[in-house]
Amino acid sequence: MKSFELEPRYSTSKIPGKCLKCLGEQEMNNCLMELLRDEEDDEEVKQRFEVLLTFLQSPESKKLRDESEKLLSEGKRVTLKINTDRDTGNLSYELVTD
Repeated sequence: MKSFELEPRYSTSKIPGKCLKCLGEQEMNNCLMELLRDEEDDEEVKQRFEVLLTFLQSPESKKLRDESEKLLSEGKRVTLKINTDRDTGNLSYELVTD
């Protein structure tokens, strides 16, 4: 499976934002809806769903969410890259700021 990114946004009075947890849950729900709609199994969507579920349940999730909120409050743009090691299947997370 390819890596993918989540880009949280800071909420303002004019623009609603989403934290990493909310984005992860939204993406996971999108995967679930896609799986329910399609008649054939899509392995990539299943894997993405499982990766998101693993991320949301991981201890790193809260630390990364807290760190991203701090960076967003400082006015920085934040992206979380979720990578899957092809050999071991282990996940790695990287917060990138602009």
